Amino acid sequence: MLNAIISLTLLGTLAGFALGVAARFMRVPGNALAEEIETLLPGSQCGQCGYAGCSAAAAAIAEGNAPVTVCPPGGKPLIDALAEKLGITVSNKDSGNNTLSLARVSEESCTGCTRCFKVCPTDAIVGAPRQIHTVIRDACIGCGKCVSICPTECLQLYPADLTLRTWCWEKPREAA
Repeated sequence: MLNAIISLTLLGTLAGFALGVAARFMRVPGNALAEEIETLLPGSQCGQCGYAGCSAAAAAIAEGNAPVTVCPPGGKPLIDALAEKLGITVSNKDSGNNTLSLARVSEESCTGCTRCFKVCPTDAIVGAPRQIHTVIRDACIGCGKCVSICPTECLQLYPADLTLRTWCWEKPREAA
């Protein structure tokens, strides 16, 4: 019994050491710009951009295959940060409608089916089976996945209230 324990411990230690050495010397370098862009993205993996997560969207932005306006949950602050990082300018018309929307539950029609908080990528919806659910406003990114799956249509997206977090100064119009 003791021999088995010692041999398995040594085998695990040697395998761990070999994997550590291989990870250090056989590492494939990634795109540094894509990694920096990924740190700016929300990281919620909601898929609203059409890519399979934030890392794929960051790689597409770094390669120039996607515009900096690709992430709806990031809104105008993310667009400005990405434009500054890439050294480009984005006009107000390019940024489109980037007002932050948040989900809100209509308590009169919520049946507590729990479908909405199972699909929420940021766990912004809380509740219990057969109980009224609520949305944590600071965690909601406005992806709309909960709205599309709600069978009673008690969840709707509404523009976020104007706070210091959601307010954005519009650029002045160019003189004609």
